[in-house]
Amino acid sequence: MCGIAGQVSFTENLLKYKDSYYRMSETLKDRGPDQNGEYFSAVASLIHRRLAVVDIEKGTQPMIYEKNGEKYILVYNGELYNTEEIRNKLIEKGEHFVGHSDTEVVLKAFVHFGEYAVNLFNGIYAFSLWQVNKQELFFARDRMGVKPYFYTENNGGFIFASEIKALLAHENVEPLMDITSLAEIMLVGPGRTAGYGIFKGISELKAGYCGTFSKNGLKIRPYWQLTYKENNDTIDDAIEKVRFLVTDSIKRQLVSDVPVCTFLSGGLDSSIISSVANNHFKENGKILKTFSVDYKDNDKYFKKSKFQPNSDPYFINVMSDYLDCEHHWLVIDIPELVSALFKSVDARDLPGMADVDASMLLLCAEIKKYGTVALSGECADEIFGGYPWYRDKDIRMTDGFPWAQSTKYRFSFLKDEFKEQINADQYVYSKYQYTVAHTDKPPLINPTDSRMLEMMKLNVDWFMQTLLDRKDRMSMYSSLEVRVPFCDHRIVEYLYSLPWSYKDYNSFEKGLLRKSVEGLLPQEVLWRKKSPYPKTHHPEYLQSVKILLQEIADNPAEPLHNFIKKDKLIELMNTDNAQPWYGQLMTTPQTIAYFIQFNYWLKKYKVKFV
Repeated sequence: MCGIAGQVSFTENLLKYKDSYYRMSETLKDRGPDQNGEYFSAVASLIHRRLAVVDIEKGTQPMIYEKNGEKYILVYNGELYNTEEIRNKLIEKGEHFVGHSDTEVVLKAFVHFGEYAVNLFNGIYAFSLWQVNKQELFFARDRMGVKPYFYTENNGGFIFASEIKALLAHENVEPLMDITSLAEIMLVGPGRTAGYGIFKGISELKAGYCGTFSKNGLKIRPYWQLTYKENNDTIDDAIEKVRFLVTDSIKRQLVSDVPVCTFLSGGLDSSIISSVANNHFKENGKILKTFSVDYKDNDKYFKKSKFQPNSDPYFINVMSDYLDCEHHWLVIDIPELVSALFKSVDARDLPGMADVDASMLLLCAEIKKYGTVALSGECADEIFGGYPWYRDKDIRMTDGFPWAQSTKYRFSFLKDEFKEQINADQYVYSKYQYTVAHTDKPPLINPTDSRMLEMMKLNVDWFMQTLLDRKDRMSMYSSLEVRVPFCDHRIVEYLYSLPWSYKDYNSFEKGLLRKSVEGLLPQEVLWRKKSPYPKTHHPEYLQSVKILLQEIADNPAEPLHNFIKKDKLIELMNTDNAQPWYGQLMTTPQTIAYFIQFNYWLKKYKVKFV
């Protein structure tokens, strides 16, 4: 993967901003430590930082191509998984290739097919392409939103970057927040409203969108949306089709010129990926490396719950024995987990998922010692219906985001002057209503399938985006490329049009997926009840974050006091309240850590409220 940035303006000479561009490039060095390149002109500047994965010698960027009187310049962050199909299509049209990178395929596909080219791509990507003579910038983001793309309109021009920190490195972009920013952080965070960059004036290109910037201004449009297509497959057809799509996606994503490994949590999704990858490695005489995370003394302090009925290590050991792979453990101690809370804000550029982010950042740093590419199981729960809110009828039918039933609790922390400016219930509920209203459904659909389509749309558009943000930023902080095979749009499209009864095969969570991969996993892993991402249960963690928040509460100069009531922070630390902040992943310890991250973010980024 890579980092990209740049600017287009027709009202000023951009060569005066070279110092800004070099600063922007420097902020993206973790995303691309292997090579850097720039294209500077008075009208357009393009910046690229490369993490070399495919065609290391000939895949350098910005990549330039001239044809039919036009000069095309591309900066691209991503990976195509149908590169060869598109390359062959272009060769049939008489195109020639100097290397085997997907970057060259993206560039020449645009030359031949124009904006329609994005409809051909199967992959994860964000890119900008400047046409010198036409004086137009085209940009796009992958269908699922795996790769990031942020932008701002500034002085009549357009500035873009893979990460917010790169935009803030430009001398004309200030770290500002307003009342909407505060509402996002306190009522939606660590999630984000699609298209919104939290900082005032900074936007995000939504998943499945593309656009242009020219003398005619900025134009943005969706090129892909999740839509219902009539499907008459039987359950046996669905089982066979899902097995093909899942295994095909995993195999496509194993292509690399650098070492590949997998995450292995002992759960269904990462175990499927590791099993398919392991078979591929063995066929090629190689040994797969797999990686797991645990916490010091977690076996001592782990407590069963409705959401986490058992811990992961037993199942991880079952899988590593079954695969006969080279397995690696990262056991995190409390001090390093607490310390990583701050690094994870540096990576995300925003307050995030507390220790859920921090532990992922540490795990990715460990994996990077052994490989440059890793495959991970994100998104299976969102599309196959694995979360508790799919299965618990009371939660499922609750009006509102099922993982965020805490608006009143969140709102209580805000100082009164901000409460007067925010209608909290309306702010959150209107976003829920909009998503439900824009859920594509067939006529005469039964109530259960209707609600399940809404649930899938809510999960894909909201919860999944938070996890994809997390995985991209935490991994790229250590220059690790993470691929997510379950995010293949072919799988998502197919599942969207299947009835819930298929996905609920045998009345078991992700029953369809489990049935479709029989033979790939040991039975006890195949039918293991879902367990969420592991977090520490050590009382020392709660005590450590309490100490940090107490220090903030005791110091009136800390910026958190500008927005949050001190007495509510004290109450949070001294009350045994299991009220979740963000689903089962964030309860009291993580909520305390979230406020620590919020305070750190305000200081680190020198955020000004306007």
